[in-house]
Amino acid sequence: MAEQDPHHSLDAATEATRSLQGLSTELTARVPRLLEAMRSVGTGLELHSTLDRICETAAELAHARYAAIGIVDADGDGLSDFVTYGVSDEVARRIGRRPDGHRGLLGALIHDPRPVRLADLTTDPRCAGFPPGHPEMRTFLGVPIRVQGEIFGNLYLAEKAGGQEFNDYDLHMVRVLATEAGIAIGNARLYEAARQRERWIDGSVAVTTALLSGGDADDALSVVAEQARRLAGSDSGIVLLPAADGGLEIVAVSGEEPSASLGTIFPAHSPVVSKLLDGEAVFIDDAATDTRIVSDLAHRFGASMLLPLQSGGRVLGALATPRARGGRPFTEAERTLATQFASQAALALMMAEAQRDRERLAVYEDRDRIARDLHDLVIQRLFATGMMLESAQRRSDVPEVRTGVGRAVDELDVTIQEIRTAIFALQQEPAEAPSGLRTRVLREINMAAVPLGFKPGHRFIGAVDALVGELTGKNLIAALREALSNAFRHADAARIDVVVDATATLPDGRDAVRLSVADDGVGIPEGGRRSGLRNLARRAESLGGSSWFEPGIGEGGGGTTVVWQAPL
Repeated sequence: MAEQDPHHSLDAATEATRSLQGLSTELTARVPRLLEAMRSVGTGLELHSTLDRICETAAELAHARYAAIGIVDADGDGLSDFVTYGVSDEVARRIGRRPDGHRGLLGALIHDPRPVRLADLTTDPRCAGFPPGHPEMRTFLGVPIRVQGEIFGNLYLAEKAGGQEFNDYDLHMVRVLATEAGIAIGNARLYEAARQRERWIDGSVAVTTALLSGGDADDALSVVAEQARRLAGSDSGIVLLPAADGGLEIVAVSGEEPSASLGTIFPAHSPVVSKLLDGEAVFIDDAATDTRIVSDLAHRFGASMLLPLQSGGRVLGALATPRARGGRPFTEAERTLATQFASQAALALMMAEAQRDRERLAVYEDRDRIARDLHDLVIQRLFATGMMLESAQRRSDVPEVRTGVGRAVDELDVTIQEIRTAIFALQQEPAEAPSGLRTRVLREINMAAVPLGFKPGHRFIGAVDALVGELTGKNLIAALREALSNAFRHADAARIDVVVDATATLPDGRDAVRLSVADDGVGIPEGGRRSGLRNLARRAESLGGSSWFEPGIGEGGGGTTVVWQAPL
């Protein structure tokens, strides 16, 4: 809004007070009260408190029991807000919905904004009656409020004290007050608009910071929803992203019971969805009755803004800020600021996506480099070292030396297998690691280390995470847990080795994964219980595999090796 012209304001006040000249001493005696009222009205810059103060001051000045300001909406044919004085909260609840200005005396004053003074408003043909619970009113005075020459609304007074009618003196006083009110409202609107822009800018900064902080993407989207809800003064803030079927799915919600609507999909055939995906904003007066919204959630909301998250010609999703049913509609300024906020949020989303892509690419490049170095340098050197040791083993005549060198060669083979497993892990998506089979196996081993008093050894062969399916993986983990539990309870072992081999083959030639849990304990006694081993066998057979036990890794084959395998 343009800045208030002080000369215009002064001229308006002068014109309004000129009518006081030559009037009776009664009115002249009331001028100090009028000046005090004008000073009171001009105090403060917050719009709604200014309107409350105008109502209260006008009622006191004209000795009226009730006062109200009806604010004309942007279209000029109804009321966007209605501020009252003298009506208690209980009475307001009993009346229910506030007047919309589309009919009755209030509507007539919108279309013909001239002062109106009535001795009994119920007899006026323009009066449409009162809703149930409305207090009785007869005497009435209505004066338009202009801001910069435009009608802002009307100031209404009713029920003058003592059952008297509003007189000329009251009319003149209230007209002067209405002029001062227009000046105060203009200033308050300028201040409110500036503060509103500042809040939306701060919200955009908060969203950009959250999205570019490198944190969890879901948390960042929740920040977008929360900021949009707070800034728009809406009942909820909702972020929607494209769904697999072409619709829009709710992925972040700020408001009451957010989990109830998370995952809800607005279908692609909804007219609103098609407009949003085309990059068009949709503004709705009442979501509950608008047929363009195809969703069970719509019945909860009234005025709503649905804005595309669009940047650079690309629509990333949508942002919705619905108000509760009966809430005031969004102003033109709110629509403009919300649209700008959505564009800023979309730009931040694209920047965050590009940043994550760069980080992911850097991780891939680093992992590829490490994998190449391990394969081309480390493994080749270990192979060469192993061949040198084997050559030395063949030339040695000392049995102890030959045995020691043989063990060293075996350890090198194990090391090479572990490095190859690490290379396979490096070639997988980073996001797969937390839920991969390797991680779950290591978790079971670490948990078993507590009761055992030592940590079992482990080795992975092949691309375990990539090759083993979810069902087989779950059963393998259960088999590992059973085998480790048996070793703790019965084996009295000092060493346990766990091997998961994703390159195994079943007798019929099918590819398989094989789990081996070997210990150096007391072994399985003759006639001992076999319930744990039977459980392992049944679990493997249900998948088309098998399970058995072999000698362990103790001296002379002491201990037990439990083998469990299933097809991939």
